[in-house]
Amino acid sequence: MTMATGTATAGPGVTPAAALARTYLELVASCEALDVRIASTATEALLDGAELTRSEKALDAFVDAESARIREQHGHAPRRDVAASRALHDYLWSVGLLMSGPWYLERRVPRIAPQDVRIDVAAAAFEIVPGSDFACLPDDPAAGMPGVRVVAHEEALRAELRAAVADHAGPLLAAVGPHARRRPRALWGMAADDLVSGIWYLGRMLDQEDRAIRAATELLPTAVPPFPGGADFRRLAGQDGRRHPTRTRLGCCMYYTFAAAQACSTCPRTCDSERLRRLEDGG
Repeated sequence: MTMATGTATAGPGVTPAAALARTYLELVASCEALDVRIASTATEALLDGAELTRSEKALDAFVDAESARIREQHGHAPRRDVAASRALHDYLWSVGLLMSGPWYLERRVPRIAPQDVRIDVAAAAFEIVPGSDFACLPDDPAAGMPGVRVVAHEEALRAELRAAVADHAGPLLAAVGPHARRRPRALWGMAADDLVSGIWYLGRMLDQEDRAIRAATELLPTAVPPFPGGADFRRLAGQDGRRHPTRTRLGCCMYYTFAAAQACSTCPRTCDSERLRRLEDGG
């Protein structure tokens, strides 16, 4: 599937929230793995992201639901820390893509507060009500609209995205960390991995893998606090001479603990020969 990018619009009568909603809808339509509902009003019955940071009951429900999904899908009861890590990974990847996707598609960075995200824990799905708080470049049609912040250049916009993700993730990592039995460096490594992998995935869905790799590398060229490492893409040469892009995650998402034969292709546990075999097999 292909989609035009860099075509941000904000004509007469279009509010910043409406413009952002349009981008979210395009993002969800392009990304099959992104299970997010774009809503006009929040569904009060659902948990919001802020509840995970202040309520042990909400956090237990979040982790319990993930544990039940793993048990149902894999016939395996996961350790508590594994379920917590998997639930956190899903959250970081999904919400990170809600911030990085508009940046990649439209050069706009929305500020999403934890309370803006609603979570259907039973379905592992998310809900977002688009807001009016986003950053953009001076030539964006939305520049000057209420709630829209203008930054000077592309690197400033990348810094805005890093800050938006870090500000959202920080309280959540502090709350989930003890349940996942991970220290801050490993938690922030997961946040970096999920930010990079979301952009990479979006690029593949749009047949723009090379562009997405460049964008992710420019966003995290190396460790940029609080993120402990960069995108760090590299290429593996296949037998036919084709060079396949890959990277090694800064940390493990724990998938291997209940599906050992299917460890992720970017897992630190997966050797390059196995990665290349999968890539050449189209996996």
